[in-house]
Amino acid sequence: MEKPRVRIYTDYKSPYAFVANKRLFELEGRFDVELEWLPYTLRIAEFMGTVEERTPHFWRKVRYAYMDARRFANAQGLTMKGPRRIYDAFYSSVGMLFAQRHGFFRPYHDTVFRRFWSHDLEIDDLAAISGVIASVGGSAGEFQAYVKGPARVEHDRIIDEAETLGVFGVPTMVFNGELFWGGDRIDMLIERIQNPEGIAAALGSRHRQQG
Repeated sequence: MEKPRVRIYTDYKSPYAFVANKRLFELEGRFDVELEWLPYTLRIAEFMGTVEERTPHFWRKVRYAYMDARRFANAQGLTMKGPRRIYDAFYSSVGMLFAQRHGFFRPYHDTVFRRFWSHDLEIDDLAAISGVIASVGGSAGEFQAYVKGPARVEHDRIIDEAETLGVFGVPTMVFNGELFWGGDRIDMLIERIQNPEGIAAALGSRHRQQG
């Protein structure tokens, strides 16, 4: 019998994706589910505007968001330093796919998150991500060949599929076709995992009443 599957979309440059990791990995042991991790590489200018367009009100929200995320990080003993600039996380995202394919996803994943938020890794530097691949037992040369070959097409297909599902930010969890955005929705996700049939029946009844 197959385990229930939770698909998780994440991005290494998201502070909220970083602080959600611990609870998400705990789902595997607590509820015997399979986690499928996929990249959703945020296009910062698309949803936050260019730096020149941002208002003082916007920057107050940004400062609060990082302060809030840092609270969650501190509670887990994690280091979180604000990003030094806007990053394109493509290399780190396809590194995730490469790491999964070659059996070292968890050490790669943990290393990239930890080092990026400690200001010890440039996730948009191919040589730097290749170095992480090598440090966890992979082949830097094979990874670079993948980047120069099918990586972009595969990456963009995953993003397109995510957006077809309705994904717009990270972390987003998908369970039985239902989306849960943000670490503060993990408890709601757990309710669905524990009682998927009851929830489905309730939703079906609600739809019939609305119809």
